[in-house]
Amino acid sequence: MTAQDELAKMVDLATPFAVRVAVTLHLPELIDGGTTGLAELAASAGAVPDALRRLLDHLTSIGFFARPRPGVYALTDVSRLLLSEDYGAARSWLDSEGPGARMDLAFAGMAHSVRTGKSAYGVVHGVPFWDDYGADEELRVFFGGIMAVHAWQTGPVVATEVDWTSSRRVLDVGGGVGALLAEVLKANRHLTGAVLDLPPVEPDATTALKEAGVSDRAGFVPGSFFDPLPTGYDTYVISRVVTDWDDEDALRIMTRAAEAVGTGRVLVVEVLAGQEHAKNNSSFDLQSLALLGGRERSEEDFVALAGRAGFATATARRWDSGLLVVECGL
Repeated sequence: MTAQDELAKMVDLATPFAVRVAVTLHLPELIDGGTTGLAELAASAGAVPDALRRLLDHLTSIGFFARPRPGVYALTDVSRLLLSEDYGAARSWLDSEGPGARMDLAFAGMAHSVRTGKSAYGVVHGVPFWDDYGADEELRVFFGGIMAVHAWQTGPVVATEVDWTSSRRVLDVGGGVGALLAEVLKANRHLTGAVLDLPPVEPDATTALKEAGVSDRAGFVPGSFFDPLPTGYDTYVISRVVTDWDDEDALRIMTRAAEAVGTGRVLVVEVLAGQEHAKNNSSFDLQSLALLGGRERSEEDFVALAGRAGFATATARRWDSGLLVVECGL
């Protein structure tokens, strides 16, 4: 491949949008179900046949679909991947008419983010992300679902490999529907706890905690991690929160935790990029910047942040998966 070919591939916008439209029109599901002819696909997808053909021509040229004979289409390993259960969240994100696409379009304002270090979401959509999050239930539920998936990935390790023997009451700060808290409580029957998040999250969190079988030991506390946190808990967990914010706001969050913790501890739970992550998903840090104005941080960054927030100790522990837990105390 020549340098000119490489450049053309790098600046291509048609391909990512074409894949998203295929997902939006449920083309992989239709083809998997036996609807393989152009006319039938167009009718089922609600598309103009000639326009759909042009979309399919491009998707076939890049290997997303195959064309075993003229006018007939088939799945490839790539498009079949999106039908697997493990890729349910990815299908939702790729829907070009859903919240995931709205979030991705923040990339269109990346120049603003690079110039200012701030989120571009408001520049692109006319309203800051967190304001839109508070006003739009579909976006709130979608983003909460993404955070819950992260918590389910890290929760079992946090629940079983972090020492909880001296803890009794746990507050999951900014914990969404409480997915991480539920994992911790299920593995440690002596614990009780609560999840703190914005008031609109309460119905979803209440349902999720009940479905997890921990509602008798867990509740919901409406609030913001920028405001004073409730006292009376011996362990405060801040999981996958700090990365969503710039340095100033991250310090505000950690300072609120330091104000509330007393003789207890604060556990900052994050997943570091690592070499494998950087190789396969190097755009994540840019996404965090453009979408939220946040940033990825190193182990040293989190330890330094804890010190600036007033913690006397900050001990980090890492796992091969990239999971990082920083235990902070006064």
